[in-house]
Amino acid sequence: MRSIRAIIGGCTAIATLMFLLAFIHPFGNAGIHAQQVNHQPLMSSAPPEVRDLLSAKCADCHSMQTRTPVYGRFAPASWLMERDIIQARNAMNLSRWEQYTPEEQETLKTKMLLETRAHKMPPPQYLAMHWDAQITSTDLVKLTSWARTSALSDSNPTADPAGEGDAARGKTVFEKRCTGCHAMEQDREGPRLHGVFGRTSGTVARFDYSPALKNAHIVWNEKTLERWLTDPDSLVPGNNMEFHVAKPEERRDVIRYLQAESMGK
Repeated sequence: MRSIRAIIGGCTAIATLMFLLAFIHPFGNAGIHAQQVNHQPLMSSAPPEVRDLLSAKCADCHSMQTRTPVYGRFAPASWLMERDIIQARNAMNLSRWEQYTPEEQETLKTKMLLETRAHKMPPPQYLAMHWDAQITSTDLVKLTSWARTSALSDSNPTADPAGEGDAARGKTVFEKRCTGCHAMEQDREGPRLHGVFGRTSGTVARFDYSPALKNAHIVWNEKTLERWLTDPDSLVPGNNMEFHVAKPEERRDVIRYLQAESMGK
C-alpha cells in the first residue's frame, strides 16, 4: 500500500514540477498560457473558404489565436510548442495579414503554396498530434486559386506600357516580390538567378529542380522569361514555380533587371 502511495506521490510531484516548468520560456513567451479572448476573424480580405482553411489548419502556430492542448500545459512539450509558434509567427502571422503590404502578401501566398505542395507544412511534429490538419488535394485547389489572384493594382503609373523595361524598376519589383524564394548569388526555395539570362533551365548545379523543368531544356531569354513570368504552368506543366507577375510592365522591368545582372551591369 505504501509503495502505491509513493508512486502516486512521485507522479504527482513530477506532474506539478512539469506544470511549473511550463511557465519558464527558454525560447520566448508565445502566450500559450494566457487567457483566450474572443478574436476577430483572421484575414478579412481572404475568401471565406480560404480563411476557414487557414484558421483550422495553420492558425495554431501562424497566428495569435493558438489553441493550447492539455499536453501543452506541461514542460518540455510546452517549450517545444513555444519554439515552433514563435518561429512560425515570425515567418507569417495571419493575425497581422492586413498589415502586410500587397507585395508581402503575394510573397507569403507563394511560399505558403510551395511549402504545402511539398508537404513541408504543416510540419510533421504538428501532424503527429493533429491528423486532421493535413492539407488535402481539395485544400490545395483552394490555396492555388487564391495564391494566383493578385492583390496588387493593375497599373503602374511610372511605367511605359510600350517600353522595353527598366532595370532599376525591375530591381525594386524583384526585391519586393521575389526575394522570398530567390536570390542572385545563392539558392533558396528557387535557384540563384545571377546569370539566368541565356542559361538553360534546370542546370544550376546541386539545385533540386522538378523533373518537368529539368527536362524542359528552355533557354532563358526575353520571350521565354515573359512566358514563364506570365504563367509558369503553361510553359512547363508540372513545375514547382507557383509565382507569377500579373502586370506586363513589371514583367518587362524584371526581365531587364535579370538581363542586366547576367551581363554584370
